[in-house]
Amino acid sequence: MSDLKIAVILGSTRPGRNGKAVADWVVDRAGARTGAEYELVDLADYPLPHLDEAIPPSMGQYQGEHTKAWAAKIAEFDGYIFVTPEYNHSTSGVLKNAIDYLYGEWNNKAAAFVSYGSLGGARAIEHLRAVASELQLAHVRQQLSFSLFTDFENFSVFKPGEQHDDAAVVLFEQLESWARALRTVRA
Repeated sequence: MSDLKIAVILGSTRPGRNGKAVADWVVDRAGARTGAEYELVDLADYPLPHLDEAIPPSMGQYQGEHTKAWAAKIAEFDGYIFVTPEYNHSTSGVLKNAIDYLYGEWNNKAAAFVSYGSLGGARAIEHLRAVASELQLAHVRQQLSFSLFTDFENFSVFKPGEQHDDAAVVLFEQLESWARALRTVRA
């Protein structure tokens, strides 16, 4: 097994969320890969209040124990797959807040995006791409977008189309390649 570590960050904590099934699908598809170890990181397990650090995250002087625990977890990884719902043409507030808590832990690592929503969550990904750029988080081109109309039964039971399997392979390959290359930048 590779020593490359990728977090699949579940960006919704909402009761009855669809994101858990989507994130589990991503982790399941990644499980057969040998290029990296993939781990689910559920924001429900990291209850962060609205950003409450007095010093900007770019200074890396975290005070809160919740921030220190979040920073330690994120620092473990070489790359990330953000699984996001689309709320009001953007990502979830809880995911944006969790991202905003940190800075250096994201720098010079790789990211990919998986979204779901009425239009596949594409607008949430576009917002996350801008945020990732500011954090020096290199994002790959391939993305996965799941429609509530075609990839969910009754808008709640996740049943993705087969075409997503091939797209997921491309996403994993791009992410692993970039994550490995960026290790040299961090060295």
